[in-house]
Amino acid sequence: MSKFAIAVHAGAETVKRAEVTKELENRYREGLEEALQAGNAVLEKGGSAIDAVAAAIERMEDNPLFNAGKGGSLNLHGENDFDAAIMDGHTLNVGSVGSVRYVKNPIKLAKEIMIRCKHSFLSGTGAEEYALTQGLELEKPSYFVTEEKQKEWHESVLGDHRQKSHDTVGAVALDQHGNLAAGTSTGGLENRLKGRISDTPIIGGGTYANNPYCAVSCTGEGEVIMRGATAHEVYALVKYAGEKLEKAADKAVTMYEELLQGDIGLIALNQQGEVAFAFNTNLMKRGYSISGKKPHIALWDTEKL
Repeated sequence: MSKFAIAVHAGAETVKRAEVTKELENRYREGLEEALQAGNAVLEKGGSAIDAVAAAIERMEDNPLFNAGKGGSLNLHGENDFDAAIMDGHTLNVGSVGSVRYVKNPIKLAKEIMIRCKHSFLSGTGAEEYALTQGLELEKPSYFVTEEKQKEWHESVLGDHRQKSHDTVGAVALDQHGNLAAGTSTGGLENRLKGRISDTPIIGGGTYANNPYCAVSCTGEGEVIMRGATAHEVYALVKYAGEKLEKAADKAVTMYEELLQGDIGLIALNQQGEVAFAFNTNLMKRGYSISGKKPHIALWDTEKL
């Protein structure tokens, strides 16, 4: 059996450690492990990296703990909308979706766009209509709104309109055929303007995969990641500067830190099955598994993987 691997993230943020209870930590770890198991189930059977990435992200979209799909952050009007992207490192085919409201699993729509659509990026009602043509599952708006996110939104409306939550979920995978894939999905910034699109569906911004080099999924403050073309920066450092994956990941996060100030995190994977995590926050929900072995999971910057 050839080596296969998967890594996932569920957001990078700078938080007060006391705000994250032990119970919440345990639930984060369980959610990450479930996502890794979903991806591994595909890879162990010889499935594609694309299918593994989609399976892992779908599991996190269904988990109300994470800011993607159910449990996504609310915009300034108290509404949910979602961005997602997926990229095939073998073909360089991509599917991106922006500002969709009713699609239960935005990563599924991104995958359908990549496989079947003549375009690479659909947004808003056009993307939702395409989801209907593909028979994807839709949900009413209330499905996505959790009590916690509703409370956060009410507090922010009454308070100072701080943009707090900016978690994102993502996965990168290597299949037994040696192909890489990357995918990312997000509920966006809390209190964002209606119509705002994150870095997540921007190919080279929050998502990128290219077989000989690496697959990357980013998380953090979207405007910062978009401006830095962070996912592509990792690829460029590996390809053109000959950097090892871990060093390339670290450099991509810090390279323009004087100009791009904000939370940034990423996961990366190459064809050798090497995994890299880089972030400038104290919390980065992350994990990986190599060839179906026991998952390694971490949350805090003091934990090493």
